[in-house]
Amino acid sequence: MFEGLQDGLGSALKTLRGKGKLSESNMRDGLKLVEKSLLEADVSFEVVRTFMSRVTEQAVGEKVLKSLNPDEQVVGIVHQALIDLMGPVDHSLHLKGKDEVTVLMMCGLQGSGKTTTCGKLGRMLKESGRKPLLVAADLQRPAAIDQLHVLGEQLGIDVYSDRTNKDPVKVCNAALKEAKKLGVDVVILDTAGRLHVDDELMGQLTNIDRQCGPDQALLVVDGMTGQDAVNSAKAFNQALELDGVVMTKLDGDARGGAALSVKQVTGVPIKFIGTGEHLDALEEFHPDRMAGRILGQGDILSLVEKAQREFDQDEMLAQEEKMRKGEFTLDDFRKQLGQITKLGPMQKVMGMIPGMGGMMDSLGDDVDPEADMKRLFGIIDAMTAEEKRNPTKVIDQSRRRRIAAGSGVQPNEVNDLVKQFDAMAQMMTAMAGKGIKERMKMAREMQASAMGGGALTKKKQGTGKRLTPKEKAAARKARMKEARRRKRGG
Repeated sequence: MFEGLQDGLGSALKTLRGKGKLSESNMRDGLKLVEKSLLEADVSFEVVRTFMSRVTEQAVGEKVLKSLNPDEQVVGIVHQALIDLMGPVDHSLHLKGKDEVTVLMMCGLQGSGKTTTCGKLGRMLKESGRKPLLVAADLQRPAAIDQLHVLGEQLGIDVYSDRTNKDPVKVCNAALKEAKKLGVDVVILDTAGRLHVDDELMGQLTNIDRQCGPDQALLVVDGMTGQDAVNSAKAFNQALELDGVVMTKLDGDARGGAALSVKQVTGVPIKFIGTGEHLDALEEFHPDRMAGRILGQGDILSLVEKAQREFDQDEMLAQEEKMRKGEFTLDDFRKQLGQITKLGPMQKVMGMIPGMGGMMDSLGDDVDPEADMKRLFGIIDAMTAEEKRNPTKVIDQSRRRRIAAGSGVQPNEVNDLVKQFDAMAQMMTAMAGKGIKERMKMAREMQASAMGGGALTKKKQGTGKRLTPKEKAAARKARMKEARRRKRGG
């Protein structure tokens, strides 16, 4: 998500960090690179101009230039300006009590993911204890009615449709009456879309808006369409007075311009974002977290929230109790890694951890976390119960060869896993019973060591000099390529 924007802003801010001393002149040069990366990300020109005016006014001030860490101050200014650009956001759908019916009208152009988003929103409401009803009011596209029924069946949510009626207003009104009979407390209207904004579409939507009186009107826009998404949001808002935007397809190669522009241009906030095709891939939009992702600072809060939803809490408590007793086996390690795979693709998960996204980038395109995880699982699965309980003491050379043959890897990979597990086991048992702040501190220290920080930084052979970050990245990449060559037997 937003890789181009992340790279562009990262390079621009890195340029500022590389200056020996920041002056007004080189500060302005660095900010021009920030401006360029925003424009290349398809952010609206007017939005960029306003954004840069705010940032420049603060960044070239005497308070920043004469501070001890002016480059860090600039990052902070850009971060806050991004938050202001996209927020504030009220995520509430202003739902009424369960004895009343709240009406949500979903609108958008064809292909934006509107019908799927209706299903995702219905799922979210159902999980929060509400009883939603999906209404097939998109009569222009018969397939949309079929799609909504399929979604309703998958989710266990009632769907109202009337294929004989060609008037969407009558269909919506009939659905509201049906909702009272079914004891429904939230009605989601899936209205018609078009390939482009036209008078007929807007007339139809304003009639539904006027006669059915929805409590919230939400526009679904495709984040991949850039400024077209912003222009359509502006047109829909002029006709309907939107309450919020749902931006979809942000799991693809969206450049980010629409997400950064829509609030500033329309005054309507993004309430939710679609981050995948699955029906659970709908998240609340948090400007501060998105700004952190864009600046490569990760999004640990969203990751923790997802972990709380996806992880088996009983299993996690059992693991915690074992670690308190100083017990941590390769079986436990495998179970914990299995929990992590529930959070989504490893590349995406790593990108949400502060500092890890940049580390993954430095390793190059040859690194495949998914494949490496499968190989690791294979090695553990090829071990006996005794070997999993105490690998350091039990696994000798002959066992190492047997495990390697059984999992299709080289013996040195089995040896590497055992060494890494030994260090991990010590850390995990040390973490058991500690508070979140202490755990985060220990994790940061371990991450710094893994990246070659502090006393573990390797030296150039024969020179005694410390490697530069660029040299360390190149060395890591070379090691990974060599390891893969050996795995292939080349």
